[in-house]
Amino acid sequence: MLSIKDFFTFLFAGILFGFVLMKSEVVSWFRIQEMFRFDAFHMYGIIGVAIFVGLISIQLIKRFGVKDTSGNPISIPPKDPKQVYRYVIGGTFFGLGWALLGACPGPMFALLGSGLTIMIIPILAALAGTYTYGALRSKLPH
Repeated sequence: MLSIKDFFTFLFAGILFGFVLMKSEVVSWFRIQEMFRFDAFHMYGIIGVAIFVGLISIQLIKRFGVKDTSGNPISIPPKDPKQVYRYVIGGTFFGLGWALLGACPGPMFALLGSGLTIMIIPILAALAGTYTYGALRSKLPH
């Protein structure tokens, strides 16, 4: 169960993450369109830095045996290379949604918090999609 302290820690981290997304302009529809049109390096640079930070973080988690908030060791199971089609299909849907909407799931909440109330519609659609996946998960090939 999530403690009050953990709740506020995660809430603060989410607010900080939203602030960073807004200040770095990764939630800007114009920046996202520049990326998909190959007009600017801005988004590719940020994504590249995120990949680099992720690689370093995973290595540190493995090397130091970092545990989660419940005290369980964090493990990253290996991916099955025979099921690469799953990642291609999922990535294609994710990319299409990102291109059509102009925002991926993380920035949707930051955009809503910045006053773009129209973002309620894609957030509700994302929640409906998540619920649908959960309902159909047992019937899907995993």
